[in-house]
Amino acid sequence: MYCVMSRFLSHATNKIDAKGRVSVPSAFRSVLVSEGIEELYCFQDFHYPAINIGGPELLARFERRLGDLDPFAPESNQMSLLIHGGGVFMKLDSEGRLMVTEFIRSFTGIEGEVAFVGRADYFQLWRPESFSGAQKAAREELGNRGPSSR
Repeated sequence: MYCVMSRFLSHATNKIDAKGRVSVPSAFRSVLVSEGIEELYCFQDFHYPAINIGGPELLARFERRLGDLDPFAPESNQMSLLIHGGGVFMKLDSEGRLMVTEFIRSFTGIEGEVAFVGRADYFQLWRPESFSGAQKAAREELGNRGPSSR
């Protein structure tokens, strides 16, 4: 796993310890440090059984989008329900570990291991088997479209 230009790239799977903590991959911690991110905004993904994690700018991006919408429109209410009602702030401990809370476990099905998946300016937490299945399905979907649509 590596990072280039302060982006979360690749994936890694780490075990959850007896106290419910998991070590964030060093390449991901390096991105957090280089971007000055100390507080992590975590929210439930809109499509996958995964938790998205980024800095406060990730939440700000969604809130800017909300600001462009009619606050009483269904889309605005749905988005707020997901980004505010399905989000929390967390911090890494002094050893670069993240607590795998019930918020994370209940949405993802994560048990003994966590797959960390880079998504450019944020990363995700997945149950390893779910990530493998989603990645395989994405590969097949893109492969079935053929070379003309890539």
